[in-house]
Amino acid sequence: MQKLSQMLLHLFGWKIQGKLPLLNKYILIVAPHTSNWDLLVGLTAQFAVGGRFHFLAKKQLFFFPLNLFLKAMGGIPVDRSKSQDLVEQAVQLFEQKEKFVLGITPEGTRSPVKRWKTGFYHIANKAKIPIVMVGFDYAKKEIIINEPFWPTGDINEDFPQVLDFYRSIQGRYPQKIPDF
Repeated sequence: MQKLSQMLLHLFGWKIQGKLPLLNKYILIVAPHTSNWDLLVGLTAQFAVGGRFHFLAKKQLFFFPLNLFLKAMGGIPVDRSKSQDLVEQAVQLFEQKEKFVLGITPEGTRSPVKRWKTGFYHIANKAKIPIVMVGFDYAKKEIIINEPFWPTGDINEDFPQVLDFYRSIQGRYPQKIPDF
């Protein structure tokens, strides 16, 4: 599957810049999330780099037979109306597992947003794990993987550093990206 995924990325002109860390636990934030294509690009990239990631998706997507595919790909259904409980549930997943990588889109949707959700930051901080920033740059056809970023607990200090990584990355539909 890894070689096939690498071939597919190459065939469609995509390149991967950077490497995933050799850590057992971290949050992978992937942005900008502006298109349904992001899931396909992301899953292909996941297999190409030999990773095994889990991702949160709205529970409404987990209907038969799509639920079988989503769960096989690492999907975890969530009720997005209970955001505080979601942070605690994710922290528990990290505490219960020896190896766990959770991919999150900080926008929480493909629709235009004015600002990002901060749950990924709170999960990483409470679970004492790093955040690995990944950008899908459709203009350059690059999947950019940044070095792990360890949250300090001061979101006002840390969040601008996270946003800085994404400033030059162009999503599939750039008009949906918030003005940082």
